[in-house]
Amino acid sequence: MEKAKISAKQLFVLMVLFELGSALLIFPGLSGKQDSWLAILFGGLGGIILFLMYHYLYQLDPNASPYETVSNLLGQRIGWIVSFLYIMYATYIAARVLRDFGEMLLISAYPGTPLLFVNGLLIIVCIFSVRKGIEVLARTGEILFTIMTLLALIGCCLIIASGLIHIDNLKPVLGNGIKPVINSTLTQTLYFPFGELIVFIVILPYLNRPKEVRKTGIWAIIVSALILAVNTATNISVLGVDLTLRSRFPLLSTIQTIQVAEFLDRLDVFFMLVLIIGGFFKVSLFVYAVNIGASMLFKVEHPTRLVVPSGLIILILSVSIASNISEHVVEGLDIAPMFVHLPIQIIFPAVLCLIAFFKKRKKGR
Repeated sequence: MEKAKISAKQLFVLMVLFELGSALLIFPGLSGKQDSWLAILFGGLGGIILFLMYHYLYQLDPNASPYETVSNLLGQRIGWIVSFLYIMYATYIAARVLRDFGEMLLISAYPGTPLLFVNGLLIIVCIFSVRKGIEVLARTGEILFTIMTLLALIGCCLIIASGLIHIDNLKPVLGNGIKPVINSTLTQTLYFPFGELIVFIVILPYLNRPKEVRKTGIWAIIVSALILAVNTATNISVLGVDLTLRSRFPLLSTIQTIQVAEFLDRLDVFFMLVLIIGGFFKVSLFVYAVNIGASMLFKVEHPTRLVVPSGLIILILSVSIASNISEHVVEGLDIAPMFVHLPIQIIFPAVLCLIAFFKKRKKGR
């Protein structure tokens, strides 16, 4: 791993930007309907539990990379295979996120432009940032997080000033009982976006104060969950449940409805900057995890040599992962949670925690 250190504040910013990333773009907790904001809050609670599990693995050896930790727990051969699966997972999710933002740009701003070209421009920026290292990426996050926050506050003020919010669209709260909310949590919001924080086990060893990891991570999840819940509730209160569910990108649809004093409208292009910032950091952090993991497994002395090949693989996968956006969305909502997210985010880490627990107990005896 590179010799770099980041502060707790920078870790917090990176985690929040990562969580918001594509979750602002795509509607999380779809099956919860008007109670989707509740499913996000419940998903945040589950995300805290998952993060505590990841933190347990991290604190086994705070100075070691997660790939070294896995090898110490499972042995070299099995550890290599499991670590390779995590690299494949990070590659797959990075491609999905890249595809999300490429489709958004095509639909809203660049119709008729080849998807490969748009995704290529996005991945080039991510590759450049990852080559500079985690410290540069973290400092960039501090600057862009301020811009993103300012634009979000302006957007909220404009929505309120436009008189678009109708609280009745959020009623009845729990009209169908708690079961749809729990189902939405266990099948969607727990994995996306909160379970994806597993990629941060690669970033945690860089923190200059290891004792602050748990507190920083929990607060980042709480803040992210609250922002996403407010965003979802706002989309539903402005568009209504049916239009929100039908919209590919509900936040952009909400912004498009803003009209103040009959002259201030069509602000969706302006607020696309907020979405692009989140997408940039999410893809970059996944690319970073792939790069570090591959350099360790294949014993590459200089990890930066793998950034371009990793980025090209993610780019090709992003355009070939689905034939159209409908297929891409179905794969992300119906297939990925159970067959990709569940084993990688929950089952494997839980097994590793159990192995580590019994090894420590046996060693203590």
